[in-house]
Amino acid sequence: MAGLVPLETGFASPEPRGGRLTCREADWAGLRVVVVGLGVSGFAAADALLEQQARVTVLEGKEPEPGTQLAERARLLGILGAELVTGEAAAGWFATGDHAVAACTKALDEQGAEVVVTSPGLRPSTPLLEAARRAGIPVWSEVELAWRMRPSQGAAPWLCVTGTNGKTTVVRMLTAMLEAGGERAVAAGNVGTPIMEAILDPTRFGAIAVELSSFQLHHTWTVSPEASCVLNIAADHVDWHGSIEAYAGDKGRIHHNAQVAAVYNVQDEVTRTLVEQADVVEGCRAVGFGLGTPGLSELGLVEDVLADRAFVDDRQNSAAELGTLEDLTRDGVAPAPHLVANALAAAALARAHGVQPAAIRAGLRAFRADPHRMETVLVADGITWVDDSKATNPHAAAAALTASDRIVWVAGGDLKGAEVDELVAAVADRLQAVVLLGKDARVIAEAVARHAPEVPVDHIEHTDPRRAVTDAVTAATARAAAGDMVLLAPAAASIDMFSNYGERGDLFAQEVRRLHGGQDDGPDRADG
Repeated sequence: MAGLVPLETGFASPEPRGGRLTCREADWAGLRVVVVGLGVSGFAAADALLEQQARVTVLEGKEPEPGTQLAERARLLGILGAELVTGEAAAGWFATGDHAVAACTKALDEQGAEVVVTSPGLRPSTPLLEAARRAGIPVWSEVELAWRMRPSQGAAPWLCVTGTNGKTTVVRMLTAMLEAGGERAVAAGNVGTPIMEAILDPTRFGAIAVELSSFQLHHTWTVSPEASCVLNIAADHVDWHGSIEAYAGDKGRIHHNAQVAAVYNVQDEVTRTLVEQADVVEGCRAVGFGLGTPGLSELGLVEDVLADRAFVDDRQNSAAELGTLEDLTRDGVAPAPHLVANALAAAALARAHGVQPAAIRAGLRAFRADPHRMETVLVADGITWVDDSKATNPHAAAAALTASDRIVWVAGGDLKGAEVDELVAAVADRLQAVVLLGKDARVIAEAVARHAPEVPVDHIEHTDPRRAVTDAVTAATARAAAGDMVLLAPAAASIDMFSNYGERGDLFAQEVRRLHGGQDDGPDRADG
């Protein structure tokens, strides 16, 4: 990576012309705000602003169809007093081309817009956002707005997580640890509860575990987390950000104004650099996590023990035991290395909040991953079938493929231009067979031929989702032997054949259970 792209305007707080708006008690009345999108985040932002008596215009490129969720949101916001511009009427706001910026500038001026609250899906180069920047109109994410809507007294601290892979798992683990420590906690942001709903909840939370995407962070300015973490950086969303350096730079914004700890991955040099370049609150510490023996101000592994040398009084000579690998074992399957790393990252954030070691362990034991994240489907004839359909890029698949020394790999989909040679070369000695389906199956097959030519490859030709998955499971059954793990870790997006990664994982699990469900010889699932 050549170097992180500096922020275009630094972290100077972008305030509307009417004055500073830094808490819920500020004077929001009459503020003219353009909210982009009627999705979950856009609706929550518009609703909160209307409650504060702001004047809100909501832009939605689609025309809400009667009976849909979009139409219901539009109806509710209309009742509350929002001006709704949808479908063809909104087309000018989302236009592209030579004159689009000028047209958007004129539209913003006619609205008297003082703030634009943007959707995470809208690229920074979009003419509407470019017009706002040129006109000096602040562009905020819903996350930025939520931070400014916190009460001036008694607001819950935020523990913020980002990274290319593992964000949701870490936030879920962190929430379990906080709850085990006696806090009323919630997972919010890019997972769970919309962040705006969390901060407006009338019953105060003790802490909020916030998952943030690079899209959200790009337009986030004044958030000051109690602790922050970048888990890892791999090539992703480069088309949105413009370059991998800009993508990493947006991830690094999460550390801005961190108060207690800025957490990084000791095995990912870019995450360390992001901490070194961050403008944190005086006294905030850099805390590392990794799978080796922890150094000073680090969390790591000592044999099978998760150990903390960052948040103990005498970290020169001692460490706190936070749990063991057994606490992360599910269905008799030991945790994959990336899951252990995620647990250490979550523990670092929880410890920064003051959670005690016993509660960390209790949280690890209580944690259950979201579906399609290294989820054991069943164990039959000594073969373990695992659904990691959420591994939608090579970096995520690489982490999953370290879970066993003997793997029949089910992969393929839309690589979106990602390279897989490095991935295949790294795991070649683990592969017993490869079963490929989807748009870029041949790209992966060619990489296997280059780096693991002795590994047999089955290429599923069917494009019908159910038929393709049925054939893939049948092929994997023929290749697998006792002691193997059959792992669905596609390394690619699902959009070529499936509605989403969840459908892909569900079909895989259904077919595995249909063929082998009567023979499950694994332990009962702890969560029923």
